[in-house]
Amino acid sequence: MDTTAVNVVPLGVEIRADIEERNRAKPFRARVRWTDPVSKARPSKSESFDTRDDAEAWIERIKAAAARGVDPKTATATLKDYGTVNWAAAMRGIEAKTEGDAYKPAWKHRVVPALGHLPVTMISAGVADRAVMNWIASGVSKSAVKNSLAALARVMDQAVRDEVIERNRVEVSGWQRQYERFEDELDDPRSLALPDWSTLVALGDALVARSADNFQGWGDVVMYAACTAVRVGEVSGCRVGDIDTEQWIWTLRRQTSPGPGGLMDKGTKGKRSRRIPIIEEIRPMVMRRVQSRKGDPYARLFVGPRGGRIQTGVLRRATHWDEVVTALGYEHLRRHDLRHTGLTWFADAGVPLHRLQQIAGHTDPRITQRYLHPDIQGLQNDGELLSKHLQAPHRSPNGPQLRLVQ
Repeated sequence: MDTTAVNVVPLGVEIRADIEERNRAKPFRARVRWTDPVSKARPSKSESFDTRDDAEAWIERIKAAAARGVDPKTATATLKDYGTVNWAAAMRGIEAKTEGDAYKPAWKHRVVPALGHLPVTMISAGVADRAVMNWIASGVSKSAVKNSLAALARVMDQAVRDEVIERNRVEVSGWQRQYERFEDELDDPRSLALPDWSTLVALGDALVARSADNFQGWGDVVMYAACTAVRVGEVSGCRVGDIDTEQWIWTLRRQTSPGPGGLMDKGTKGKRSRRIPIIEEIRPMVMRRVQSRKGDPYARLFVGPRGGRIQTGVLRRATHWDEVVTALGYEHLRRHDLRHTGLTWFADAGVPLHRLQQIAGHTDPRITQRYLHPDIQGLQNDGELLSKHLQAPHRSPNGPQLRLVQ
């Protein structure tokens, strides 16, 4: 946006609209035009969509906003643009220190990266919930989450006052429950895993189909992360020379993460390399990627559509992750849950605890134990074995006896 305040149009200004179908990735281009009654200028706004229904819904939202006196460009503004333009109005009544030291950094470093690309009209309670879960998973403190949601709520409240939206659907008051929920899930990470191989394949295919130009690399990243039980940053850090295609072992040595000046490679989270098996199901994909790098051991195995380093936020935006997982029935699935999926599958396959711990890179075996299946029948069988041992012929018929030692 290039304005410094909300643009208001006189009530009743007629909005003219049309939809053009083109041979593009998003074929339906919707456009609205109107005449400014004062300047007689004819501004316009356009956007492309996957379906005609989406295009028609967008036009109806703009017409409804115009009927309330809201300029179409304001009605379709992203959260980042709207918040930037209307920050001062949204923060009225807040102490300068609170705004500068708490709300503004929270807006810049958490709210905008997570939600800034979305139109204000698309910010819902579910979208905010997923952002909170991602912040918590990234180690954001309770106070930082509180400041982030407070800043978001004030901007959304301003959008209500400007009649860009009818109501603020961000439920800030319930954010503490998200912490409790996340802590519960850490005790049971199995609950975050995808159920089976076919579901993972369907997820990868759906993400590719939703991305621009159907970029297959996004699906490959998802499959590789789940099947090796690693973080997306560790997938990004993988190089051709790290893969042993004879033994089919990946020596994980680094991860890619944000740093001063942009993305940078650094050591693994545990500061140690670890060896991870590459299962048969993904070997053809890995081999195809190794061969495409023409033997360069320093080349990255996975890159984005323009050859850049993979980043979880980019993966989310490029594939419309939130929309895809919701459509598949896994609306709370995060990229990090691909790691939970892999570790759960390794555990269910019978990988011993000490090797599962090495694959995961956990320093505390108690964390790894959370991925083990609570096999009640197996525990009952173990108890029966002990009973049989104690009731063996060479034992006392009444079982073990205590003896008084004087």
